[in-house]
Amino acid sequence: MIVVAGGTGTLGARLVPRLAAAGRAVRVLTRDPARAQHLAEPGVQVIRGDVRNPAQVAQALSGAGTVISAVHGFAGPGRVSPATVDRAGNANLIGAATRANAEFILISVVGASPTHPIGLFRAKHAAEEILRASGIPWTIVRCTAFMETWATIMGRMLRDSGKILVFGRGDNPVNFVSAVDVAALTARAVADPGLRGQILEIGGPGNLTFNQVAAILRETTGRHGAVRHIPRPALLGMAWIAAAVKPALARQARAALAMDTLDMTFDSTRTRRAVPDLPNTDMPSAFRELLISRNRRANDSFARDLRLPVETRREASDADKQIPR
Repeated sequence: MIVVAGGTGTLGARLVPRLAAAGRAVRVLTRDPARAQHLAEPGVQVIRGDVRNPAQVAQALSGAGTVISAVHGFAGPGRVSPATVDRAGNANLIGAATRANAEFILISVVGASPTHPIGLFRAKHAAEEILRASGIPWTIVRCTAFMETWATIMGRMLRDSGKILVFGRGDNPVNFVSAVDVAALTARAVADPGLRGQILEIGGPGNLTFNQVAAILRETTGRHGAVRHIPRPALLGMAWIAAAVKPALARQARAALAMDTLDMTFDSTRTRRAVPDLPNTDMPSAFRELLISRNRRANDSFARDLRLPVETRREASDADKQIPR
C-alpha cells in the first residue's frame, strides 16, 4: 500500500493516477475528501486526515509499505503554515512511517536550507533532516517552482481582471518545472529501490523571468491583457503589515520578494542524465495541459472563460476524444 499525503494538490493529482495505472494500491490522505473525487478509480482509497494530527496520521499509515509526502503549508485554509505542515506535519508522517516500517519519499524544494529567506524552504530542510535521521529507507525529491501553480495564479488574474500581475520587476530568472515531470520522477523513486538514500533534484528545461511567463500566458491564451507590476517596496510593506493579521499573505509577499531578487536558476542535467526517460515539459505545454485536462474538472470553466485561440480549442477537443470514458 502506498500512502500519499497531499494527494489532491498540484503534484498529487498527477501522481496518484500514475501510481494507480501502474497497478499500485494507493491511499490518499486528505483533509477534504471532496477534493479527491476526481481521483476515484480502482485501487485508490481516500481517507480523511490531517498531517498535523498524529493519531489521524497513524491510522492513515496502517499497513503502508511506502509513504509519499507531497504536503505543503505555504497557503491554504485552516491556519496552515510551513512550520505546522512542512516541518511538524512531516515529522508526524515520518514518525508513523518509522513505526510502520515503511519506506518514505519526501517532496522537497531545490534550495532547501536552514537559513533560506523563504520559510517554506527552511521547513522543508528541517523535514529532510528528520527523515535522514529516522533510520527508514528514504528518497528526497527536490523540485523547483511548479509551472502549473504559477500558470493558474496568473491565468486567474487575467480571467478575472483582464490584467496579469507580476510581483516585483519580474526580470529575475526562475526555474519552473512541470508537476507532470516531478510525478514521473516520484513514481520512478517508488519503483526503484536503488534510489533509496538519495536526493534527486529536478527542474524544467529553462529559466524564465515572470515577465516571460506573462508573455507565454498571453500568447497561449490569445488574451493580451496588460501586465501590471507590484513594486518591491509595496511587497515589503505588505509583508510587514500583514504579518500579524494575515500571515499567509505576508508569506506570499516575502516569497515574491525573494523570487524577484535571489538566484532561483537551476540546471537539472544531472538527474535527467541519471533518469533519461523523464518528460521534459516546457511552460507552454504545461499551460495547455492545465487548460484541457479532464482530470481537473475545477479548471473547466477557467479554460472556457479564457476563450482559447482556435488551435488550442481544437487541441482540447482532440484530447477530450482520447480520454477513456
